[in-house]
Amino acid sequence: MTKKIAVIGFLLVLAVGMVFLGCNKPPKDNGSGLVSVGIINNPPSESGYRTANDKDFKDIFTNGNGYDASFSYSDKIEEQLVAFNQFVTNGVDYILLSAAATDGWDDALKSAQKAGVKVFLFDRMVSASDSLYEAAVVSDMAQEGITAVAWLKAQNLSSYNIIHLQGVMGSDAQIGRTAALDAEFSAGRMKKIVQQTGNWSADEARAVVQSVINAGTAFNVIYAENDDMAKGAVAALDAAGITHGVKGNVVVMGFDCNKWALRELLAGNWNYDGQCSPFQAAVINDMIKGTRPIQKKVISEEKGFDATEITQADVDKYGLGE
Repeated sequence: MTKKIAVIGFLLVLAVGMVFLGCNKPPKDNGSGLVSVGIINNPPSESGYRTANDKDFKDIFTNGNGYDASFSYSDKIEEQLVAFNQFVTNGVDYILLSAAATDGWDDALKSAQKAGVKVFLFDRMVSASDSLYEAAVVSDMAQEGITAVAWLKAQNLSSYNIIHLQGVMGSDAQIGRTAALDAEFSAGRMKKIVQQTGNWSADEARAVVQSVINAGTAFNVIYAENDDMAKGAVAALDAAGITHGVKGNVVVMGFDCNKWALRELLAGNWNYDGQCSPFQAAVINDMIKGTRPIQKKVISEEKGFDATEITQADVDKYGLGE
């Protein structure tokens, strides 16, 4: 009897110990042997840039490369936060985030950190402390704006009367590409004819430019914060018979370097396009796998293209899409 009681006591102690150990056990192995990743991005339909960016991540984060990846898309921070928190609840190993807005991520990032979920930013920064994420592989949006405005100033126009088409307000791309131009407006070196969001949309941008044309207000520069909005702006100019580009009356500027946009530069229909690299997936993959040291911030190398200097080789090498 004593021996039987001792065995029962041992089993009870073992069971209790297993309960307590369970509180600190590692994440449950789903049996696949794959690293689980939740990827939160803006919709691929947003622009040619975003289509290329989404494809880049889908090409890298595959089963064959050792990942079980789930994708969520929204350009609204509220919806992105829901997806983020769900990924944390699901217990993924990593979350990769292209934030729709820079602010509002602190609590979500803290919850991920507490749960042991590692976060990588891509494409865009957030305003939260860098202690809350592993690394950021991003474009320097402010530098993109500085490069573009420096190019514009170098054109030495007799006046600068600008239609400024902004991206989705509060996004890192919008804030960065706006800042340098705002500094010129504030200093009185350039005149703001209209400054309005086109939400990255060609149709919305066309409507903004058309309203300025209808009002009879003079302008000679369109500074569009992505290629799609530049395309919409040009459609409004064409409908009104207003010339543009290298030999035209209106300077046209875009960002992202879609291949079709660089062809517009090559043809002289646009004047400038700022590069924004969509290729961050390989760098993050290398950091996750330990083949590249973790760097808190990795900035993509980017430049601007002038219609008077661009070549077909540039279009082929740097253009996104077909």
